Amino acid sequence: MEQTTQGWGSGLIGVIIFSGSLPATRVAVSGFTPLFLTSARAVIAAVLAGALLLAFRQKRPTSRDLFSLATIALGVVVGFPLLTALALQHITSAHSIVFIGLLPLATAVFGVLRGGERPRPAFWLFSILGAASVAGFALKQSASASLTGDFLMIGAVLLCGLGYAEGATLSRRLGGWQVISWALITALPLMAILALATLPESWSQIGEPAWLGLAYVSVFSMLIGFIFWYRGLALGGIAGVGQLQLLQPFFGLALAGILLGEPVAWSMIAVTAFVVFCVAGAKRFA
Repeated sequence: MEQTTQGWGSGLIGVIIFSGSLPATRVAVSGFTPLFLTSARAVIAAVLAGALLLAFRQKRPTSRDLFSLATIALGVVVGFPLLTALALQHITSAHSIVFIGLLPLATAVFGVLRGGERPRPAFWLFSILGAASVAGFALKQSASASLTGDFLMIGAVLLCGLGYAEGATLSRRLGGWQVISWALITALPLMAILALATLPESWSQIGEPAWLGLAYVSVFSMLIGFIFWYRGLALGGIAGVGQLQLLQPFFGLALAGILLGEPVAWSMIAVTAFVVFCVAGAKRFA
């Protein structure tokens, strides 16, 4: 029970950190191209991760871990950052944030497929209810929609769910921060080449907000958040702790309201309360 509670606490911290990712990405793409942003954030995080691995003298993963690390890198180092950056050229950050509410369901499905978890039927009921409420909220709140942006976000969610589930499974053997660190190192050669190939033509026209956005997604979204998140999934269970991401859209919208001055409607509070209920139900039956 104590281990499960620690897992949920650690997972919640990770979700709070991740909540700023899409607003920060939205700001960053105002100055950087999606390809450069994706590769640059991965390179910066990989350098920091490499320093951590060296400082704590972590052993290298075995050959049997390489497929899992490549899968994690595809999902959370390359796929999700790139597809969300591309999506945010077509849709607003507020619209993109609510799609993250579908991540718990994707994570749970891949947790069953890759992690061997078997949650009870009631878990799926609460998960689907929570995801449906988020989807409904997205449709109602979306003043302007783009099918291209929506499909990119769906693809991003699927790849991220795969990366989360695979990372959580591997974290049980290697440790949470070690997994994301080695995944970043795995992707470093490709990301470094891509970063060099997509360097901005002019640095002087890139504003301070874009630099701050790049810094956030590189340090917090790409590394620190995963340290807490993978630890939470490993300790508390992939399917159960993954439901905490139903709260992420509302944390993100709250940050957008506080930092960007966007209005927060009463309907957001109502849906948030229902989502909290779904999270509690999913936790009980995971």
